[in-house]
Amino acid sequence: MTLLQKIGFLLELTRTQGIIRRYMVVNGFDGALTMLGLLIGFVISPTHDLKVVISACLGAAVALGVSGVSSAYISESAERQHALNELQQAMAKNMQDTAHGQAARWVPLVVALANGFAPFCLSLCILLPLFLANHGLQLPASPLTIAIAIAFVLIFFLGVYLARLTKASWLKSGLQTALVAGVTVVLIYLLAGD
Repeated sequence: MTLLQKIGFLLELTRTQGIIRRYMVVNGFDGALTMLGLLIGFVISPTHDLKVVISACLGAAVALGVSGVSSAYISESAERQHALNELQQAMAKNMQDTAHGQAARWVPLVVALANGFAPFCLSLCILLPLFLANHGLQLPASPLTIAIAIAFVLIFFLGVYLARLTKASWLKSGLQTALVAGVTVVLIYLLAGD
């Protein structure tokens, strides 16, 4: 059995696929919305130094990724160990060397990586125009404007993805998540704008 097959088996054994999906969507949404908020903050601030914008946004992306990995690992490890302990009590035997014991060790790591991977990767996608502009590539519009547009598109597609899971209207779901992004932008302008 390959490593991926083993992980797939353990995820199926623990019925964790839904948890991973939720973590990826929720934390991906958090990452995209955080980047959008930072970018809007820089648009309305007096500084537009690209290196400062990149540093601040990259710092937030790394923090979101590390936070996602560590928080999910700690909580999932506790939950999986608790479930294993209950199973061991019910079976009246040590289950550490069984598939359930392996699941208690491996599943938290997989969930944690998914939880941190989503916001970090979406953040990097949003920041791509900033990286390109910083390396001298001429873009058709301001790198901040393009990055903000990418954030809206990714947030819209997270809504579309959720609609596919629930068989709801993809357009309605996408527009709902984009509306949240729009409200966020308006709130930032109201609270931080001149």
